[in-house]
Amino acid sequence: MLVPIFRFLSLFPLPFLHALGAAMGWVIYAISPSYRRRMRENMQGAGFSQHLHAAVAEAGKSVLELPFIWCAPAERVARHATVENWELVERALAHGRGIVFLTPHLGCFEIVAQQIALRTALTVMYRPPKRAALKPLIEGARARENLMLAPANMSGVRIFAKCLKKGQPIGLLPDQVPQEGEGVWAEFFGRQAYTMTLPAKLAQMGGAEVIITYAERLPGGRGYRVHFVPFTESLDGSSAEQARTINAAMEQLIARSPAQYLWSYNRFKVPRGAPPPTARPPAAATDGAPS
Repeated sequence: MLVPIFRFLSLFPLPFLHALGAAMGWVIYAISPSYRRRMRENMQGAGFSQHLHAAVAEAGKSVLELPFIWCAPAERVARHATVENWELVERALAHGRGIVFLTPHLGCFEIVAQQIALRTALTVMYRPPKRAALKPLIEGARARENLMLAPANMSGVRIFAKCLKKGQPIGLLPDQVPQEGEGVWAEFFGRQAYTMTLPAKLAQMGGAEVIITYAERLPGGRGYRVHFVPFTESLDGSSAEQARTINAAMEQLIARSPAQYLWSYNRFKVPRGAPPPTARPPAAATDGAPS
């Protein structure tokens, strides 16, 4: 049933879907105590409580825009997006180096891969949804022309490695909680978050270039502005230090549009089988958090 519902919703204008999504965001916030508590705690811990009301509406928009992003014709979706600083990507492609695109759960992260794939081939990491009914919908929406999927396992890592060796771009969500054994504990907005080590390892394959990107959701349903931002920090040091460096870059990006981050995501959970986070010194409890 989901596929026909999504296709039906994709017929509506984006401003209507965003308005409906904003209202739905408030409904979910009102009826779900756990959702409400997590969003408030995460935003308070990061120092963005003043953006709570806007974040509730933006979270709802992120759900209701999916039928449009996934099921509307590609050319129609493309008309609602503008791209900034694409020359950064062109320079990296011209040098024949692989590119690791890092896209956090910020803004409309689903449209980012589509916009890149309109300009160059891209392989992205994909973790099948827990609900089997969603699998054909999501896979059909994401696997478009010039956009390939790599499973979130060792097979996918090997696919990524081959792409980078050929100088081809790959993309993944660096703030997605990895499974046990695939991450380390690193600070994220003043709290310990289990963070994947894969992005740094991939970036070091053949001197690949790291580019951070996100799609800012414009007000009034006017579409999206896709930003490409250079990653200038060194990824030397231990896996924990590398993870912290990437987390710090994500913090700076999120601070640009704090209301559009997915604060309801359980970013600070302890994955099954993973060791608990180590306690942090009280004096360092707020290091790295934006003011």
